[in-house]
Amino acid sequence: MSPNLVGALLMMASMACFVVSDAVLKLTGGAVPLFQLLFLRGLISCVLILVTKGRLGALHFDIARRDWVLIMIRAVTEAMIAYFFLTALFNMPLANLTAILQCVPLTVTLASSIFLREAVGWRRMVAIAVGFVGVLMIVKPGADGFNVWSLYAVIAMLGVTFRDLITRKLSPSVPSMTVTLVTALTVLIAAGLASLTEPWVAVDPAVGLLIAASAVLVLGGYFFSIHVMRIGDVSFIAPFRYTGLVWALLLGFVFFGEWPGWMTLTGAGIVVGTGIFTLYRERKLAGG
Repeated sequence: MSPNLVGALLMMASMACFVVSDAVLKLTGGAVPLFQLLFLRGLISCVLILVTKGRLGALHFDIARRDWVLIMIRAVTEAMIAYFFLTALFNMPLANLTAILQCVPLTVTLASSIFLREAVGWRRMVAIAVGFVGVLMIVKPGADGFNVWSLYAVIAMLGVTFRDLITRKLSPSVPSMTVTLVTALTVLIAAGLASLTEPWVAVDPAVGLLIAASAVLVLGGYFFSIHVMRIGDVSFIAPFRYTGLVWALLLGFVFFGEWPGWMTLTGAGIVVGTGIFTLYRERKLAGG
């Protein structure tokens, strides 16, 4: 297989792992309180990262003070994202939530222009504006389809945007796995403290298996996403991230009987289309 084909398969595998992980957590059906759930998944993730040290990527802590500050800001942001994302996940269709998250390439491009002073041409600005129209079609503000969980999804999407901006500011020498471990530990500690405010429940073996599977799938998604950046042409591979929406539609229908209405599907199509165009323009300009 060509490097581009291998890269595309790795990207699709990464997106499949992340979306299946979300679906697996949703299958727990709220049997475990949210903060206890976050704590248990975080604990398993941390153990797996330490056990697989060196296999998923370099792991060391000889990092400049500036980068440590950025890593901690990013980790705290991730804890906030986890709360809003999982709350939305348990209360709205998987495909709707995933579709809203597909807006991240657009919001990162816009935020980079505003806060990092990166040049963004008029074509990409128009694409961003059109993409936001697609998001409005998904969340349906002012209509019966809008609720607080849609707002939670949007907050999670904005959190991911801020997290990605922070990530861009990290020095290239900072190991990705170190950032992942610190993030997982921060979410673990935050969830553990928050879980003290609510009673813990006994975890059924089946639910425990789902939580463990989610942790493994998240690390699988991260593993594939690391390797996808090391092979093939990024401009060819990047659009395959939107296959996550296909997975969300299929899993939502098969396991939860969810199928979005025509307005949500149209909005998702607009978001994906404008996102692909934005990625194309960025790669074209980067290539000169």
